[in-house]
Amino acid sequence: MNNILVIGAGGVSSVTVHKMAGLPDTFNNITLASRTLKKCKSIQTSVKNKFNIDINIAELDADNVNDTVNLIKKINPFLVLNLALPYQDLNIMDACLITNTHYIDTANYEPRDEAKFEYKWQWNYKEKFEEKGLMALLGSGFDPGVTNVYTAYTKKHLLDKIDTLDILDCNDGDHGYPFATNFNPEINIREITSDSKHWENKEWKIGPALKNKISFEFPEIGHKNMYLMYHEELESLTKHFPEIQRARFWMTFGDSYLNHLEVLENVGMTSINPIKYKGINIIPLQFLKNVLPDPGSLGERTKGKTCIGTIITGTKDNSEKTFYTYNICDHEKCYKELGSQAISYTTGVPAMIGAMLMINKIWFKPGVWNIEQFDPDPFMDLLNKHGLPHKTIELNKKLNF
Repeated sequence: MNNILVIGAGGVSSVTVHKMAGLPDTFNNITLASRTLKKCKSIQTSVKNKFNIDINIAELDADNVNDTVNLIKKINPFLVLNLALPYQDLNIMDACLITNTHYIDTANYEPRDEAKFEYKWQWNYKEKFEEKGLMALLGSGFDPGVTNVYTAYTKKHLLDKIDTLDILDCNDGDHGYPFATNFNPEINIREITSDSKHWENKEWKIGPALKNKISFEFPEIGHKNMYLMYHEELESLTKHFPEIQRARFWMTFGDSYLNHLEVLENVGMTSINPIKYKGINIIPLQFLKNVLPDPGSLGERTKGKTCIGTIITGTKDNSEKTFYTYNICDHEKCYKELGSQAISYTTGVPAMIGAMLMINKIWFKPGVWNIEQFDPDPFMDLLNKHGLPHKTIELNKKLNF
């Protein structure tokens, strides 16, 4: 039986588990675990109502390696799909090593007490997984994930060499709230308020957060302001495609979002440093997370589209060419299909696809791997089949910014 253990019960997990339940020939025994059993039960009920499929649920604190080991031993899954907090990545990887279980995630490890987004901690597990004949697949979401696959696809089919890579992430969704985040607020705000960083001429260029702004016309959306920031796939893509001379990541934000974020920063609510309140240490950002709307509740009220893709310039047969590969995802269509908004959908579907490719041994090699290190074609085919079709167009000139 293709047992799989999914850890984490947020919006992304809901999409992933629903997509898995719709493919019982591949995922015929699903267990969903979280420290919040109520969320697991909600997903379990929804899956039963939609597909008449029973999934198992369990309560788990993934910070506790022994508890995770005991649950894995009880279930005996082929792989663990980690959709929990990125702070928990290493603990879950340790549990997989102890139990001889394959591993997959959607986001790199982050220390709790420092907003650092680096793969080094997980890359250090490569020999341990190789020695045990186990595979760990890192970053099987959209960005990172699909954007990495787009890059590998472009290099395989369209270009002989990549010179510049720009990843553009536009969310034109409107949820009607003055301020909310489309995924875990704690993780989202840590990422956005960190220094920008991009790769240029074989070194990292670092700048202040949210200061480098460009207006760009996105397909089916129109002109939006996007901001230069750092995203973890830049590290792996520049490592695995060393010919890249410049790699940047851009994300759109509305003025209302940025104005609220500035106020929250100014009053200390985005800090990850503990403060004492009535004798108890609290972390302001974690408190803020609990007063903001739950991202999982946004689907019903969110309208608009996302457009996420890569613009890559390089050479083909000694001629310079630029290709734009992207996906358009509609928030309302996502909600109609699975009760989610598009941000959860665009991450949850690739997580399912990565797990499918591992289970079917289409992508399979002991060690720790980033998603762009495998053949992009089967992943791209499955994106088209499971709700995230892509479009590739050749631009008549490279980006001028």
